[in-house]
Amino acid sequence: MLQVENTALEGVKIITPRLFEDERGFFMETFSERSFAAAGLPTEFVQDNHSYSKKGVLRGLHYQYPQWQGKLVRVLSGEIFDVAVDIRPDSATFGRWIGITLSSENHKQLFLPAGFAHGFCVLGEEAHIAYKCTSLYKHEDDRCLIWNDPDIAVNWPLQQPLLSVKDTGGRRLHALWGN
Repeated sequence: MLQVENTALEGVKIITPRLFEDERGFFMETFSERSFAAAGLPTEFVQDNHSYSKKGVLRGLHYQYPQWQGKLVRVLSGEIFDVAVDIRPDSATFGRWIGITLSSENHKQLFLPAGFAHGFCVLGEEAHIAYKCTSLYKHEDDRCLIWNDPDIAVNWPLQQPLLSVKDTGGRRLHALWGN
């Protein structure tokens, strides 16, 4: 059974799978169509991704438009600060963000529905992140919101992150929908 917590952003959920642990190690069910449906979560994921990042790396804030992607994010090894930003123009929480520490120790997962930008930074030496997507990646729909937009003011736990060219060239929130 899953423990599902609501966040301050409608639709964004923190999911903690039940852990069965003994002297040999542990077992957990990270996705079950039955459990997800009972919790009101999506049950159809069409793509799985694996990301590896080193210490100091920040990735994001990424989203797809117009073919949005929902994401179910978890950490296989290491620890990250994971961020969701509401970029739905008609949302009461437009421009607001939440951040949570996901790790291979706490086993938490973050579900972000369509309409959210996503990013994370590595808190330890390295991290392996796995995430399921509700729609397929389309290069032409790939978008990036600038990670340090002062209108969003994410409180990242890194001062000088390592960024890709894509992530240094993200757009500002106020430029997304003509606001």
